[in-house]
Amino acid sequence: MTLDEAIRTISQSDPIVTLLQQVKLGRMRANDPGLLAVTVSWLNTYRKVLESPPGLDQTALLRLDPSPRVDVLVNSGVLKADDPAVAAVREAFRRSLSTLQVRAGRDRDASAFGA
Repeated sequence: MTLDEAIRTISQSDPIVTLLQQVKLGRMRANDPGLLAVTVSWLNTYRKVLESPPGLDQTALLRLDPSPRVDVLVNSGVLKADDPAVAAVREAFRRSLSTLQVRAGRDRDASAFGA
């Protein structure tokens, strides 16, 4: 998956753009069950993108860090910081980043030894 494809997939159902605005305008409550369902579904999509086969380098992956967007949702009261979906997407990002860092280290070691 390319960075553009990943961003497009994540952006398709991003609740921050439209639904969070409804909360700010008072048209929807932050604890609305429908908003929570949409948000958790989006987090699951985000997690799946992060868990997809590696096609991104570390710089591209860092652009997909879910923390800023998750923090907005937590700070607005839409999600709780200890929500399982929040933990899952953060862990998926950490694992993907760790995997890339390990792979980069192996590649660097291999090239240092002329392999």
